[in-house]
Amino acid sequence: MSPTPTSVETATTTNETGSGPTTTVEVRATGHVRRELGWWNREFTFEGTTLREFLEAFFEEYDVSDLLIAETEAESTAHGWARPPAELPGTWRKNPEGEQSRVYARICINGRFNEHLGGFDAELRDGDRVALIYPFMFCC
Repeated sequence: MSPTPTSVETATTTNETGSGPTTTVEVRATGHVRRELGWWNREFTFEGTTLREFLEAFFEEYDVSDLLIAETEAESTAHGWARPPAELPGTWRKNPEGEQSRVYARICINGRFNEHLGGFDAELRDGDRVALIYPFMFCC
């Protein structure tokens, strides 16, 4: 039976070592990630409190890291964008190389891009919502 839009399936990992805190977050998946996982909304418990620890545990259980994580700067940069001016207004943050999402893919915590919350070192708390976003892109 398919889950209704308001239901949440539960997938729990166990804390085998008992050495650290566990955090339970709500994972939402869209586009290609949702298609690959076969679900869109699920609770996930992992050992740790950071996005980095969540991603390590999540990718160990679900093989979708290639859809989301860019290994090089080229994989995280869209081609054809206008060149930015020499001095950009405001504060601009970008995750370091190897900790960036692929072109068009994003990781959000409670609706905010992870690079605005500390990148992969962003703290997660029980009940936070982690969105794994990789939209379907269609052209002409």
